[in-house]
Amino acid sequence: MRQPLLHDAEVSLAAPAQIWCRPDGTLSAPIDGLWISDVRILSRVDIAAAGSPIEHISTARISTARTRFTALLPGLDDPSPDPHVLLHRDRTVTVEGLIETLVASNARDDALELSLTLDLGSDLLEMPAVRRGERGAPLPIEVAGATARWGDASVTAFLTVDDGLEVSPTEQGVALTWRAHVPAHGSATASWTVRVDDAAGVVRAPRRRVPLTAPPTGRSALDAWLRVALDDLEALELALPDAPDDVFLAAGGPWFLTLFGRDSIWAARMLLTIDVRIAAGTLKVLARLQGTTTDRTTGERPGGILHELRRGETALSEGLTLPPRYYGTIDATPLWILLLHDAWRAGLPDDEVRGLLPALRSALGWLRAAVPQDGFLAYHDESGHGLANQGWKDSGDSVRWRDGRLAQGPISLCEVQGYAHEAALAAAALLIAFGDPDEAAPWAAWAAQLKARFRDAFWVQDGEGGYPAIALDADGRAVDSLTSNIGHLLGTGLLDAADEARVASLLVDPRLDSGYGLRTMADDSGGFWPLSYHCGSVWAHDTAIAVHGLIRAGFPAEARRLAEGLVAAAEGFGWRMPELFSGAADGAPVPYPAACHPQAWSAAAAVEVRAALAPGTDPVASPT
Repeated sequence: MRQPLLHDAEVSLAAPAQIWCRPDGTLSAPIDGLWISDVRILSRVDIAAAGSPIEHISTARISTARTRFTALLPGLDDPSPDPHVLLHRDRTVTVEGLIETLVASNARDDALELSLTLDLGSDLLEMPAVRRGERGAPLPIEVAGATARWGDASVTAFLTVDDGLEVSPTEQGVALTWRAHVPAHGSATASWTVRVDDAAGVVRAPRRRVPLTAPPTGRSALDAWLRVALDDLEALELALPDAPDDVFLAAGGPWFLTLFGRDSIWAARMLLTIDVRIAAGTLKVLARLQGTTTDRTTGERPGGILHELRRGETALSEGLTLPPRYYGTIDATPLWILLLHDAWRAGLPDDEVRGLLPALRSALGWLRAAVPQDGFLAYHDESGHGLANQGWKDSGDSVRWRDGRLAQGPISLCEVQGYAHEAALAAAALLIAFGDPDEAAPWAAWAAQLKARFRDAFWVQDGEGGYPAIALDADGRAVDSLTSNIGHLLGTGLLDAADEARVASLLVDPRLDSGYGLRTMADDSGGFWPLSYHCGSVWAHDTAIAVHGLIRAGFPAEARRLAEGLVAAAEGFGWRMPELFSGAADGAPVPYPAACHPQAWSAAAAVEVRAALAPGTDPVASPT
């Protein structure tokens, strides 16, 4: 079965909690529910009024955590043409559950009697099962007076209501009944709360969230996107249970509301022009979980940075099964080094950097072991049930030849060589600054050697100046599709000036530039489809990385063009940028129906775009 669709769902989020629902506030679709750390606490919330339908008219996102649903109760109204009886449901997700307040408003000249019933149910299904399309069975709920309780060995949920609501058990869960006298030209209010204890959660809300702000740019559209993006990013902040003060960003809801090495690093890196604290927490958390041994099942290697942290095994489609701690990523380790360098340049205190130098040396050991002499950084899943592709485009079909054929691994991605090159230079700069020039010198030489062999191996000749291949395949052949991956090379120092100019021109070529951001694959490629996850769709963070590189490489006009496209896309999505969207260029941006939102690196893209379109927000300089 296909994973549930998300494009028409509403979400309220305060990590590690999230609520997905229909636009009228009900929980009825496959993804819908109150979730705490990948466990569905409520799977059903239906509402009915005696003597009247409930006609939804408005959904207002007050903040990332709070949504208000407004409906008419026509069966309780008078015969005049204007509606006089309204029902508001003000729902706030908290880090441990939810609070919902019901407000009945009566503009009639006489009082009315309201009888309203909320029908609640739970299945305690875990997120990976829902993502696979599974359905859960109703769970018994124990009722005691004005409270209810349900759960299992890892989670316990508690329902409480105020004096206006009655609680009674049903075959499918529990019913809340509200019988209210609503005075003429007055209102009545009732509320209910769910609080969850999670004994097995691997992430938690931080002790204190990091407030994220940015001065207005004077560009109304960009500022509107920034307001929503920064609110979303604050709501996505998480910590580890044993390190509540080290704040990092969850990748996104609903599927990835946890620590993801690559995603959390990129989002933190994009925020460095406004705040260094998220980067500090991300660096420390990932250093705590850094690999120490070799394990083919988890992909762990000494010094390697984690890919994903879950409360249990994650069984996905097509035979993929990931362990709770999974290290199957080729880029998180060099990206961690780059985040450390860039955070230091952005103001991370020297004592904090010094405390992370052992992790830096371990990461460099991983990098040295991962790159064979005269070779490139490559990946191959040795477990047989992990990710076949381990760059950011990690779907199984993401690395294709221009004619559409799948490339065979081990795979060496072009952008990963750029990350490795820049990371070696960044590490050298750090080692010199912190008193170890002898240790730094070999890394500068290592980077120079990688650069010397990159162009001959990766450059695709096309009669028009050529371009970098997306990857090398198992036989060392350049996989010749034109993709957005090339944008990640700019500013890393891996390309010379002429080749950077060629890449910059291709990034604004209509084959890649959709007008709303970069297509992941050029639209004249055999594998292109605008709603392919990684072979034709647009990802905001991907375009933002290219914008960042264009600025560093000295191509501000091209950077502004792509940045303006992202602002237009954000407006088309009501200022909440989804994980990805269609690469079609007709009319308004088209949703990818299963895309996550909010998504950390899509929201953080707004800050990168700010650097391109507003003065005084230059990105951190390259170590090159």
